[in-house]
Amino acid sequence: MIEFAGIGPGPYCGQLLADLGADVHVFERPGGTGWANPVTERGKTKESIDLRDPAGREIALQAIDNSDVLIEGFRPGVMERLGLGPDVALGRNPRLIYGRMTGWGQDGPLAHSAGHDITYLALTGALAAIGPADRPPTPPLNLVGDFGGGALFLALGIAAALFERERSGEGQVIDAAIVDGVASLMSFFAGLQTNGGLSLARDKNLLGGANPFYRCYACADGKYLAVGPLEPQFRAEFVQRIAGSPDLDHNLDWPEQCDRLAAIFATRTRDEWAKHLEGTDACASAVLELDEATEHPHMKARAIYTLDAGVLHPAPAPRFSRTSTVLNHVPDP
Repeated sequence: MIEFAGIGPGPYCGQLLADLGADVHVFERPGGTGWANPVTERGKTKESIDLRDPAGREIALQAIDNSDVLIEGFRPGVMERLGLGPDVALGRNPRLIYGRMTGWGQDGPLAHSAGHDITYLALTGALAAIGPADRPPTPPLNLVGDFGGGALFLALGIAAALFERERSGEGQVIDAAIVDGVASLMSFFAGLQTNGGLSLARDKNLLGGANPFYRCYACADGKYLAVGPLEPQFRAEFVQRIAGSPDLDHNLDWPEQCDRLAAIFATRTRDEWAKHLEGTDACASAVLELDEATEHPHMKARAIYTLDAGVLHPAPAPRFSRTSTVLNHVPDP
């Protein structure tokens, strides 16, 4: 598999596939992308070539001849101008799976425009539903767009195309657009909004942070506890364990319930509350910084984070019963 170096979702997709056993070779332009990352580069080999130079282009074409999968994340038309577009690539290697990773997609009015995760989320309806009701929408890092709606959908598309190729014997082009993937991620909310089961208004959304039983609270030490006892049986245990009043469930509106709970959680430190509530059906957990998460007993028991050559690596996911997913060929930092 060959990956034309980019930033964000393309390299992460390559990492996911390398973690699962793919042999990934990265073509990087001289000088790199400016985003060298020992985690998303793990399990890959890398080579610097100038695709605008005929010699560099020939190296890429020879690699295409012998590859199962290609990943590129340039704007529409760039690979065609370089002489490496899908028509050329599949003409040379009809079994090739040609994965194209963009924000807006290969067509549409914005296809050739610049964008970033936040702008893709903005036009899908996802961003408007995230964050406190009395402040501007909150970007959820670039997890939802670049990595959720982008890299994961490209990886799924590649896996599906490889499976289909076993039947047809033919390769194909995958148009993986972040806006497409994020819209798909919104399926749950679109369906429930249509039938009245859930509001996406940030002051009414059960899952957006306004709900007193699905949000974070500051504790006595200024750190935070995340609570999420949405279901009645979990909420009953939660209320009982924090020594709150049953009227938290029935007699107060959401802002009043939030104030009541905020006052309760301000009486103990985050770790005191976590010790009291974690491991129960109260559905509450400490909000951990990344370096703290590595030391949490559950994370340690599953070896979810590994320190390798001074670099913190999340473990490959998902896990399989028969085939191993372990860190392989981790590059030097």
